[in-house]
Amino acid sequence: MPDLLEDPVLPVDNGSKGENTGLSYLALGDSYTVGESVDRDSSWPYAMVDEFRKKQVTIQEPDVIARTGWTTDELELGIQYRGIAQSYNLVSLSIGVNNQYRNRSVENFQDEFRNLLTRAISYAGDDPDNVFVVSIPDWGVTPFGKYSDSEKISREINEYNAAKKKICEEMGVLFIDITPISREAENDSSLIAPDGLHPSGKMYKQWVAKIVPDVIRLVR
Repeated sequence: MPDLLEDPVLPVDNGSKGENTGLSYLALGDSYTVGESVDRDSSWPYAMVDEFRKKQVTIQEPDVIARTGWTTDELELGIQYRGIAQSYNLVSLSIGVNNQYRNRSVENFQDEFRNLLTRAISYAGDDPDNVFVVSIPDWGVTPFGKYSDSEKISREINEYNAAKKKICEEMGVLFIDITPISREAENDSSLIAPDGLHPSGKMYKQWVAKIVPDVIRLVR
């Protein structure tokens, strides 16, 4: 995806640990985890935490390791740079769109994604039940995607998501498919941020409505 930050490869943490009481949550990912082009609280990890609190689940603000433009190997560098030395009650992983955008093979993605998911599980106390993965949205339906081969993008996104889902099933990790929601943007421009590419806060709310019922079971 087009990089909206100066150096998408530089491993940095753009998260906030917030309060230090309640469940701890680590969000690993790329621009979708960051919430590119929307305010921080509209990004889906923060919106999810807000919904948890409305349901009387005491949870800290997300500890975010993510950056616009990151691929699987760049996220790996970001994690290594941080040097995580604690366990979390909940870990999410949302990655892969930039691998597809850069025309990397699904086979290469599978290996790197599996390694990342293994890392995520290790940060969740070695318990796969404390981890969840979010599918890759279909950016081919966005105004930006219309300048490319939308059908090819959608087909490749499906292939990437099928690989992610299979690995999640093998490793006993919850896989949440938000891709159908992302495709509704083809006929609803309010679901797209002003940059013409990333989801709007409205779409992220729809993701959260899909995510919360399944994930809240992991922490209760």
